[in-house]
Amino acid sequence: MKFLKALLLLFVFQLHAQQGGMWIPSLLKGMNEKEMKNLGMKMSISDIYDVNKSSLKDAIPQFNGGCTSEVISPKGLLLTNHHCGFDEIQSHSSVEHDYITNGFWAYKMEDELPNPNLEVTFIVRIEDVTSKVLEGVSALGTEADKQKKIIDNISALTKSLPKESWQENKIRTFFEGNQYMLFVTESYPDVRLVGAPPSSIGKFGSDTDNWVWPRHTGDFSLFRIYADKNNRPAPYSKENVPYTPKHFLPISLDGVSEDDFTLVFGYPGRTSEYLPAVAVEQIVNELNPAKIEIRDKALKVQDGFMRKDNAIKIQYASKYAGIANYWKKWIGETQGLKKSDAINIKKKQEVLFQQRVNLMGKQAEYGNLLTDFDKYYKEIAPYALSRDYFIEVVLRNTELLNVAYKMYQLEQIKSTKGEQAFTDRKNNLVNGLNDFYKDFNAAVDEKVFEQLIDLYITKVPKEMIPTSLLNANSAELTSSLYKNSKLTSYNGTKELLTGDTQTILANLNNDRGFQLVKTIAEKYVKDVAPKYDEINLKIQALQRTYMKAQLELNQGQRIFPDANSTLRVTYGKVKGYEPKDATIYKPFTYLEGVMEKYVPGDYEFDVPEKLIDLYNKKDYGPYGVSGKMPLCFIGTNHTTGGNSGSPAIDAKGNLIGLNFDRVWEGTMSDIYYDPAICRNIMVDIRYVLFIIDKYANAKNLINELKITHPKGKKSK
Repeated sequence: MKFLKALLLLFVFQLHAQQGGMWIPSLLKGMNEKEMKNLGMKMSISDIYDVNKSSLKDAIPQFNGGCTSEVISPKGLLLTNHHCGFDEIQSHSSVEHDYITNGFWAYKMEDELPNPNLEVTFIVRIEDVTSKVLEGVSALGTEADKQKKIIDNISALTKSLPKESWQENKIRTFFEGNQYMLFVTESYPDVRLVGAPPSSIGKFGSDTDNWVWPRHTGDFSLFRIYADKNNRPAPYSKENVPYTPKHFLPISLDGVSEDDFTLVFGYPGRTSEYLPAVAVEQIVNELNPAKIEIRDKALKVQDGFMRKDNAIKIQYASKYAGIANYWKKWIGETQGLKKSDAINIKKKQEVLFQQRVNLMGKQAEYGNLLTDFDKYYKEIAPYALSRDYFIEVVLRNTELLNVAYKMYQLEQIKSTKGEQAFTDRKNNLVNGLNDFYKDFNAAVDEKVFEQLIDLYITKVPKEMIPTSLLNANSAELTSSLYKNSKLTSYNGTKELLTGDTQTILANLNNDRGFQLVKTIAEKYVKDVAPKYDEINLKIQALQRTYMKAQLELNQGQRIFPDANSTLRVTYGKVKGYEPKDATIYKPFTYLEGVMEKYVPGDYEFDVPEKLIDLYNKKDYGPYGVSGKMPLCFIGTNHTTGGNSGSPAIDAKGNLIGLNFDRVWEGTMSDIYYDPAICRNIMVDIRYVLFIIDKYANAKNLINELKITHPKGKKSK
């Protein structure tokens, strides 16, 4: 029995070390509360989440479905990242009003700018509805039937469970389908732009500094929520008034010190923390290297053109950044998984898991899980690789192929949904592709295609590519395609889409670009996707059972659900780290670092003249400390995409920073969290206030805020 207890403790400890985790805020009582208190938290759990009185969760809405934001004033003032609000900043910009370059500040509420397609969503309450969702499921035989029953149950419950008329019920799955939670939400569609620094502050460092520490980016923007006279959600109207929040975050001017408690509240997107070792091994050794190589070749081609031609640089700057973002992330993720020895650690955990299954007499339920994982991941490997090549080459990184695939989908719509659906989609394409072709350069794309189609021909398993490509010469194929396809220009594409349905389909099937994509897509749809989906369904079922085993064999222990864009809490400390031998990173950066990186006129590292002047004068107001202006800091909080814009909150519930990124060495935290090197990056709230106050002179916004000194000290 002593051996069993020691084994249990070792397994649970290794499963997830303290400080990692993305926790459901309604379930923090008990172990999480104790951990948080041990880390220095002074709040109660009801201060974080409470249904009957205001709490932190009432100040943390999801921002437009993909980021997080926080209410920071009694008048509905909203803080999020600059990159989260960038589309709105860009949409309001023009040659006369270049808010991207110069920034935007509303000095009175009448100047705040409406955004027709922007909304924020608050969580009203969270309830466990697992038993209701799974009612009648266990009696069904096949995995497909079970999934259909679950979907039907969720649909019925979403409609029938109680809520107010202006609210919405949303049911989300946790622990791979072992738990289901109801989220009652309120969405406010009238959200107006209030303030944004120039991109030279809000995006300082841009692609070069992305995923990197030390960081010096003032990544923030300001919006305001408006409501009707009853404080309820309402579409934009001049009659609407600033939203009165149930709770807003007071702001601490006392700053942070190393080892201070930090709580990050937000809507993390997707993680896969409980993958078996064989899956992580496949990611590290096969899938990530393939995707990295594809994007590396595309980026090198684009970079070569951008360096020689400023017009191309403007056309491709945003696209280049988009490709580079996950290219850089996958590199860091792979390096981090190797550095932390994640695969071997997971293998050791699995040995303990198997021993525990045997000791607990659970061989019948869970004894074959690991061998089945090995079997199915081996089976899915060539299909998963082919799928990634198809997505990366055809859908994401070669623009002509991407357009051609849209035409292929158009043809499929005619077959599956009929004439009217075909016409509607065709009209949408004609209208929508105009903007696409404004930033399309056939010469650039031709060179990208030549590089990537060569990878597709040589790296995809032979049985999974069309016969016509098996011995194709990539250079000859490229030349023929870009000389003969009309998809290389907007006028050519419009010409293909002109006429009645029969004419359009005939035109498309005579086009070289369409022919190539149709050949590739039909092979993929016939020989890759069905088999991938079939095996993946089995893996999903195994993963659900594996997760059930973890929960059953570790009741009351430290296991958190993977992220799924629902409201979560992650807690940790302000902490530096050592990314490699003889390298130590401190947890803080300062405005001085901006000036060290400053390159006049550079699109990534230019600095506004006024900011230089404030720096030279050391005119930091109440936000500086000992003649220095704090800028960013890092912590051990477990974050991912979706946590962009999340508030960093101190031990007493005050706002101390704004989450916006992770360090490169720790990007593997989506798969394996290692507290030694996983760090999230936050803008110090004092720098945000400094920019609003001293740089923008937006005293009207500063006056709305509740400024506190929880440590009892004053800034100098």
